[in-house]
Amino acid sequence: MEQHCGLITGNKEPVPLKSISVTLSINDFVASVSATLNYVNEEKVPLEAIFVFPMDEDSAVYSFEALVDGKKIVAKLQEKMQARRKYEDALSQGHQASLLEEDDYSRDVFSCNVGNLQPGAKVAVTLRYVQELPLETDGALRYVLPAILNPRYQLSEQSSNSCLNIKTPIVPLENLPYTLNMVATITSQPGIEKVQSNCSLSPMQYLADDKTSAQVSLAEGHKFDRDVELLIYYNEVHSPSVAVEMGMQDMKPDSLMGAPSAMVSFYPDVPEVEATKACGEFVFLMDRSGSMESPMNNQIDSQLRIEAAKETLLLLLKSLPMGCYFNIYGFGSSYEKFFLESVKYTQETMEEAVQRVQDLEADLGGTKILRPLCDIYKAPSILGHPLQLFVFTDGEVADTFRVIKEVQLNSKKHRCFSFGIGEGASTSLIKSIARVSGGTAELITDKDRMQTKALGSLKFALNASVGDISLSWKLPPGLSATMLSPEHTVIFRGQRLIIYAQLTGTLPQVESSGEVFLKYTLQGRSLENRVTFSLQPKANNSFTIHRLAAKSLIQRKDLGSHETSEGEKEDVVNISIQSGVLSSFTAFIAINKELNQPVQGPLAHRAIFWPMMLQDLAVCGFDYCVGFYDPLNPYKRKLESLISLQNANGSWELDEDLSKILGTSLEDIKAANPAKDKEPSMWATVLAVLWLHANGKDLKCEWELLERKAVAWLHDNAGSFIPMLVQAANSLLKVSVTPAVFGF
Repeated sequence: MEQHCGLITGNKEPVPLKSISVTLSINDFVASVSATLNYVNEEKVPLEAIFVFPMDEDSAVYSFEALVDGKKIVAKLQEKMQARRKYEDALSQGHQASLLEEDDYSRDVFSCNVGNLQPGAKVAVTLRYVQELPLETDGALRYVLPAILNPRYQLSEQSSNSCLNIKTPIVPLENLPYTLNMVATITSQPGIEKVQSNCSLSPMQYLADDKTSAQVSLAEGHKFDRDVELLIYYNEVHSPSVAVEMGMQDMKPDSLMGAPSAMVSFYPDVPEVEATKACGEFVFLMDRSGSMESPMNNQIDSQLRIEAAKETLLLLLKSLPMGCYFNIYGFGSSYEKFFLESVKYTQETMEEAVQRVQDLEADLGGTKILRPLCDIYKAPSILGHPLQLFVFTDGEVADTFRVIKEVQLNSKKHRCFSFGIGEGASTSLIKSIARVSGGTAELITDKDRMQTKALGSLKFALNASVGDISLSWKLPPGLSATMLSPEHTVIFRGQRLIIYAQLTGTLPQVESSGEVFLKYTLQGRSLENRVTFSLQPKANNSFTIHRLAAKSLIQRKDLGSHETSEGEKEDVVNISIQSGVLSSFTAFIAINKELNQPVQGPLAHRAIFWPMMLQDLAVCGFDYCVGFYDPLNPYKRKLESLISLQNANGSWELDEDLSKILGTSLEDIKAANPAKDKEPSMWATVLAVLWLHANGKDLKCEWELLERKAVAWLHDNAGSFIPMLVQAANSLLKVSVTPAVFGF
């Protein structure tokens, strides 16, 4: 990251990018986005402007056009090397040209080149994309407009051509020469309850009396100090649905874009069932690169990433079940591991790991994740303990596709739960390694707590798994469905399942319906979800469903130029050009041949500035003050202390440390024990659980698994004494917690 420090220049050169305008349309859980970049050349020489920017891994970019001094030029999607040659040829012939391409080494980074921008010329380039919006645990849909592109580490000579290596100037926020505005229109039949954001918004305006449509916009004066996030809440719990979209009339009726496409959205009603026995090998792979010393977000009191990571590891360690196996890796330019091989989870191994976690620092340099991954995968499997891998990183990796391929090659032996830490993390890395291994991905930004997200994923991993997943269709005669989405091997409770299919054959001329059945088994029980839908397809000028289906196909096959076979590459190019959806092997090219100004010598290059964040200032050697991180009020500090005291088996010891947290003298606690002739840990554990319920409801999701272990231990050791202990504990602590908490 140090290379950026020398690029903070004071020569006051005008920057051609003047503004970014975003129009966002959200219909249920799909977002359609139009982003316009406005350029003006205020210099006396022709320019080539280069803008490198982030975009979510799941975005399907399908349109690119340039408005040059009032004339619209629609770009064509072509094979990338061919498009690059045409771009260079156009510039050499004196034409104005624009090029939009996805980075060769990461699907979430794009570059836009505007070449031969004449003095005084105005050019507006507009790109359009669609994407599925991820579902949060509280039912909200999350849209993110990335405004921050973190520096990515270069891992090999292969990635030297990446646009990530363009030396992008960084300037303080107040000197940023371009502005951002965004308007979002939201529609949903169940009605819109509210919209929240990490940025200042104008008040939400309902566009319909039944609150099925609303509009919000980014407040004026937005600073590029964070990604722009919207959380959209609808009035009803999400229900299953099927949407059918007409194909393109000028395409062959049985082709990807010519045939009708269906998007199936399931919310499987998977019961919460614990595995019958504690099993699993849990390996935690934690980023310890220098960037982990950065704050979690741009707030002045933000916790450092490495400190949040240490707290998260402590919670995970305390929440593991007895009898499982575990290990912890730290990685940077090199890697370290706590144990030579995964060890059985006992009081002794847990204590050793906790001590080592407390000593962790972000001191391992760059971010080379591939070597520790290979070390984990080459270890022999532990019979009866399937591998569950938890990866935490701020995602600053250039060779994303090599990492994804390694995870994919080992997908049969493990699941990967991935966590992107901080704004600017690589969504391409985080989402892809989870997708190819059947795990889940979490992006931890703004005020998200890493602890909450990690414990939610551990809960997924500990629940009984769903198997024998199958999808079947009931359609009229002469009509069939061909799956476009990959086969799903795992379903987690509370997750949405989106499936794309192509309908081939003859659609009924009269109103008719079809049915889709999702079947699966859970601990020997057969379960089924079904949804009935209309077979009258709707017209959509953006062909949103078709393009999302194409993006899904591209994601499965496209692993960059060095990791994709020639056959798969050919498939990706064909799918990309047919659907109009950008891939790493294609690019959009727009040429204005009306401009014929021969270029005298090389064009002046202008890389567009990025805003400088607090972490950039730290890297560049500037002094800045990060206030003492203290969202940890006294209660949260007590919670941390209480968690640290819990034994591996779920119990607590009756000692002075516990009494300080409870706020009662050890003598009084012992005197109030109604079962003095029994093991003191029984009394201590009941007191600890009651304290959690009385004081920690807002963070229950983080200590739920700890409590589960404690209650199980009490049932094994206290049995019928539990109600008596609970009554006495309520009296001592002056709280009112029902015995139902303990299963009574």
